[in-house]
Amino acid sequence: MALETDRQLLRTAIEEARAGLAEGGIPIGAALYGPDGALLGRGHNRRVQDGDPAMHAETAAFRAAGRQRSYRGTTMVTTLSPCWYCSGLVRQFGISRVVIGEARTFRGGHGWLAEHGVEIVLLDDPECAALMTAFIADRPDLWYEDIGA
Repeated sequence: MALETDRQLLRTAIEEARAGLAEGGIPIGAALYGPDGALLGRGHNRRVQDGDPAMHAETAAFRAAGRQRSYRGTTMVTTLSPCWYCSGLVRQFGISRVVIGEARTFRGGHGWLAEHGVEIVLLDDPECAALMTAFIADRPDLWYEDIGA
């Protein structure tokens, strides 16, 4: 996929991140796209809203996509580098690509994913970085709870 297409796909994840922030949650969004570019599922971090520590953005998008015969050729788009939990989800189900908005504020498991054959596209998107930087400054308690610090 072309870089411009990946940037367009990221818009869905950014919309989700903003929705999570508006709900009082952590502004991380994600979307899962099929090999043909069709949107399969989208979601945002809902740990605060649902009181569910496992409801990360990638998990929400994955669950919204529903059961697929195979995840080969799919692309997970996320506003932030995926944590180890979400990186494990990508590996477990054979998601082929991960498009990441930014890894400045948190460097998750994307290096490990690349080492294991997952195509990683790091866009270093300024809007994603600004969203997380502002959130971390405003709500460090929620941020450090989310990353397990």
